[in-house]
Amino acid sequence: MNLRLLPYLFCAFLAGGCAVGPNFKAPDAHPPGAFRGPEAAGTNSLGDLAWWRLFQDPALQDLIRTALTNNYDLRVATARVEESHALLAQSRSAFYPQVTYEGASGAGRNVLGGAPFDTGKGAGKGSDLAGGVSWEIDLWGRIRRLNESARAQYFATEEARRNVLISLISGVAQAYFQLLALDDELAIADGTTNAFGQSFNLFNDRLQGGVASKLETSSAEAALASAAATIPELRRQIVIQENQIRVLLGFNPGSVLRRQGALRGELLPEVPPGLPAALLERRPDIRQALQLMRSANAQVGVASANFYPQISLTGLFGEVSPELVPFTSGVLSAWSVAGNLAGPIFRGGLLKGQLRQAQAQWEAARFQYQSTVLNAFQEVSNALVSQQELANERREQARAVAAYEEAVQVANERYRGGQASYYELLQEQQLLFPAQNALTQTLLNQLLSTVQLYKALGGGWNTEAQ
Repeated sequence: MNLRLLPYLFCAFLAGGCAVGPNFKAPDAHPPGAFRGPEAAGTNSLGDLAWWRLFQDPALQDLIRTALTNNYDLRVATARVEESHALLAQSRSAFYPQVTYEGASGAGRNVLGGAPFDTGKGAGKGSDLAGGVSWEIDLWGRIRRLNESARAQYFATEEARRNVLISLISGVAQAYFQLLALDDELAIADGTTNAFGQSFNLFNDRLQGGVASKLETSSAEAALASAAATIPELRRQIVIQENQIRVLLGFNPGSVLRRQGALRGELLPEVPPGLPAALLERRPDIRQALQLMRSANAQVGVASANFYPQISLTGLFGEVSPELVPFTSGVLSAWSVAGNLAGPIFRGGLLKGQLRQAQAQWEAARFQYQSTVLNAFQEVSNALVSQQELANERREQARAVAAYEEAVQVANERYRGGQASYYELLQEQQLLFPAQNALTQTLLNQLLSTVQLYKALGGGWNTEAQ
């Protein structure tokens, strides 16, 4: 090797600290000063709570723990993180010299190195063993940009896994609350059917005694049948909901343990939304979009570096068999050191096209990031408004149910005392049934909006740390 090349190689290593292409800078997301909604922004946030502090139902906690252990979507996301980590390790390998070896042994006549060659001798035997080294000098930062892109992709898959984790926690909670609401609706339907059944029996006895008319009895029977017809549908929905939860748990379809009547005992926590700027640090989908934009930015650097020559060092060292000594001037060892330079001269617009492609992909990633941020602010605002309005709706709906229950009681007493007709009692009973179902649905919507707000705020983002 020519020693006069050493200063130039040293300068090349020093210049390796530079990398072509743009350095990454996150765009301004323009977060609002506060979330649009009824609650004032503060430093604390519902998203900072661990899920077991938000969902205090022991049955629900057991379901979530089981899902976090067995759910297949979460397992797939975890496997993709491992795959991305392996790809990052492959990308890092380009920083180091690549050392290889090869050997050969054989016999032949008039052959050298696998090609015909007149040795003037008969058949002979030969073998050799050699090792090689190649190392690309990252003068323009191409390898560093590739590693930067791979690292960002790895972080993006990690954020995607966290997003699956948060979605799984929210999905189990939503499915569980919907199951409790179906249980409550089934209990209401059973109670209503019993009430209509008692009325029908009363009217039927009075018809047999010649006191009531056939019209009253038929109307009571129709109301009883209508209420009873809702029960099979509710039972069907309950089984479907149980199967959905079991699949989220990673189990075969089956029943789900829960406490009957637990819906009305579920606690609704205080809802501090926190500062909008903190949402950018918690939401895994925002963090994932940011990493994908970082990866796309690094690919612009890779495409830019392709315009410059690639410089690499190669070396070979080894030994040959004694039979080949006549061709090596009596020396058994072999070695070589070389510097390689390769670069484009004319590629027909290929490199320019690759650069424009990388730049367009970066623009798309930037727009996707800004869209994700904007959508996150919308989801939080919607959930906050839902929290307030559903609380008002539940309060008024509870008043309506209490009034209807009192009206049914009064109408029943008036009818038994002969002061009112059956239609007055039937009307009040028919109004009570949908009002009770509406109250259950409102309570369910409150719980679901709490889950949606928790998810929108990136709740559970620090679950693993806790």
